[in-house]
Amino acid sequence: MDATGRRLQVLSQQLGPSPEHGDQPQLERVHTSGNEPSAEFNQLGADEPYAISLPEKLTPEGPWHVYRSAFSPKKLMSTFEAPDDNVFTLYDNWETAIARYPHVPALGTRKRDIKGNLGPYTWLTYSQAGDIRTSIGSGLLQLGIQPKATVGLYSVNCKEWVLVDAAAHAYSMTSVPLYDTLGPDAVEYICNHAELSMVACSAAVLPVMTGCIARCPTVKLLVVWGTGTARLPELPEASHCRIVTLDQVESLGRRHPRAHIPPRPSDLSTICYTSGTTGTPKGAMLSHANLVADAAGTVALLEEWNPGDKHISYLPLAHIYERNNMTVAVHLGGSVGFYSGNVQELLDDIVALKPQIFVSVPRLWNRIYDRVMATVREANPVSRSLFERAYAYKKAAIDSGDLSGGRWGPFWDRLVFSKIRAKLGGEIKYMTSGASPISAEVMQFLRICFSCHVLEGYGMTETSCTMTITRPDDPTIGHVGAPIPCCELKLVDIPEMNYVTSDKPYPRGEICVRGPTVFQGYFKDEAQTRDVIDSDGWLHTGDVGTWLPGGRLRIIDRKKNIFKLAQGEYIAPEKIENVYARSPFVMQAFVYGDSLRSQLVAVVVPDPEVLLPWARERGLPQDMPALCREPAAVSAVHKSMAEEGRIAQLRGFEHVQAITLIPEPFTVENNLLTPTFKLKRPQVKAAYQAVIDAMYHNLPVFENGTGVADKNKVL
Repeated sequence: MDATGRRLQVLSQQLGPSPEHGDQPQLERVHTSGNEPSAEFNQLGADEPYAISLPEKLTPEGPWHVYRSAFSPKKLMSTFEAPDDNVFTLYDNWETAIARYPHVPALGTRKRDIKGNLGPYTWLTYSQAGDIRTSIGSGLLQLGIQPKATVGLYSVNCKEWVLVDAAAHAYSMTSVPLYDTLGPDAVEYICNHAELSMVACSAAVLPVMTGCIARCPTVKLLVVWGTGTARLPELPEASHCRIVTLDQVESLGRRHPRAHIPPRPSDLSTICYTSGTTGTPKGAMLSHANLVADAAGTVALLEEWNPGDKHISYLPLAHIYERNNMTVAVHLGGSVGFYSGNVQELLDDIVALKPQIFVSVPRLWNRIYDRVMATVREANPVSRSLFERAYAYKKAAIDSGDLSGGRWGPFWDRLVFSKIRAKLGGEIKYMTSGASPISAEVMQFLRICFSCHVLEGYGMTETSCTMTITRPDDPTIGHVGAPIPCCELKLVDIPEMNYVTSDKPYPRGEICVRGPTVFQGYFKDEAQTRDVIDSDGWLHTGDVGTWLPGGRLRIIDRKKNIFKLAQGEYIAPEKIENVYARSPFVMQAFVYGDSLRSQLVAVVVPDPEVLLPWARERGLPQDMPALCREPAAVSAVHKSMAEEGRIAQLRGFEHVQAITLIPEPFTVENNLLTPTFKLKRPQVKAAYQAVIDAMYHNLPVFENGTGVADKNKVL
């Protein structure tokens, strides 16, 4: 399993015991398939406008509607609101924060004592961080790294990553993040493709860099931190590269200070390589203006973030999601505490930090939900009844539009939910979910149990992160909000999938976005840039959405990765995989369909924390490879998946007709997942082609989906 996946899995394990298959408290599910809104939209607040519909131009089919935030319908935001309307670059953002919050803790880390135990968080203030940033940047100039150079950042999240990034921007350099989970091939590719002049990295990944540095001719400097008293390794003579510590760079800069060389808003701030599910990584070029606009649009919708509020940074800084979080935190004077780097200690880091802001992905939220529900199920009858009563009361209050949880909400929070809140420090004000869809039931659960604002956002690297976000005061669920004030959205017909903007009662189509957050294009790849940005400046996301009442957007499908079955039906496998992921038995699933067949099959990684206890009760093997071959285990997992499909109202041809269980998860390390946990579909198909062929061989062949076997068909 990849590094970030381990962080999330261990954290979720520490939050409580694993659920076993069986009856457990079930919360009401709100379905999001089809073209009908959930019942939630008939409740209070559904008619409050989120977005304003404006006709862009007339077409033969009628007006082509563009949606903008109701907060800023006449003008798209490009920077922060006054008095911060002079912040145009990430450099300006840091300078403003340093001037405004000089003594506020900015970057926090935990140190170990001589016994290896972690102590409390220690902090650099904004003023101290600004001084170190200047010294690092001055040292880089002294070592020959010039403005406009591209500099790599290769490490897990830490203060050094952020300081080098800020130093690069103070001297008009472009930073290029490298995922700490990337292997040597990807590191070498990005170093050469982006023509990096320097790479700053941690000691943990230094062996990867030294192993490929001779094949990266543009890299002239390696800057390393975390080596302690160890001697730096000798680099291959062919590399023509110098290696120094970050402390040496900072010391050199203090002796030779240089004036800042501020970037222009149009200058590239970063080249953010999207992991991609096929082919080589693509470098998304994001300007300072892009990143500032997106952060400004996000900040405009936040209500309760105060200077000194703490954010736990553990999602990869190399990904645009956490990059945007950092920009927002700096602008608001937030205190960013970094996890200690040891996945086993992540929960301890959270309890020690007591964050007010907790940002994560559905993968973790789902596990928190599962663990809490398992704990409730295993509790004594009195405790279980008390939880269910408290839960029902707060749910009814929130459903009626009272997000505070009703008159007795604080009482139930103290009596029942405080222990759950304490698992994440007990002081959270905002929870934010992104990267993939979160189920309505889990969103509802987080609002009830953590008594805080729970927001869901939608975005992508090419839009500098966020495109839409839900509002803190909105009680409805099952959508991703409306455009933030810095961009505008519209839907475009996809006739081959029967999604058109004239659909009734709600328009459907491919989501397109335009505005100051849209990236500058893919680095050295004009062809792929033209594929996603049309002549009118609209970025085509490949996602399918529908507009709900009030201008709320729901994501309903994915244009990319679709395929057609033999009977002519289009299949979006990611949607189906998300449904099956709700089965307690399923850790991961890969759904596949052959265009010559009318049935779907799936390769499934079962969750050992659920399957092993289930098998123990039945006297089945406790060895996962052997258990995955047991017909009873395969049948139980398939039955559970079918039930989730029924609940989600999958159509008949969307149900998988055969599954194969495999014990080895899809991971970044085995090249079956991207660093953001998306399946690399061609690679998974290639790896399990023999398994897929065997499943189809054992299935009857149906003609045109009629259910009548075609005995003359030869596989």
